[in-house]
Amino acid sequence: MTIGTSASTSGPAAEERADGECDEREPLPTAPSSVVWSGGHAYVLEGVGGRSMWAGVDDRGRPRFLTDADLRRRGWSHTRA
Repeated sequence: MTIGTSASTSGPAAEERADGECDEREPLPTAPSSVVWSGGHAYVLEGVGGRSMWAGVDDRGRPRFLTDADLRRRGWSHTRA
């Protein structure tokens, strides 16, 4: 038995607003090493001490770790906007 797949526009990118930011109700990705963008910076989902945190850098290259709530508050997208 063969199961076919079809392209769908209901994926995460389809739920982004015209300005590139995702709807606040859309859940953040949960797969390890997922990448999202916020404030012009990329953040990667990493496990830190048993908890998942979003790791990135600030404007000066210093490490920055954000929670899911931090990213929702700041706004995020799947693409570099």
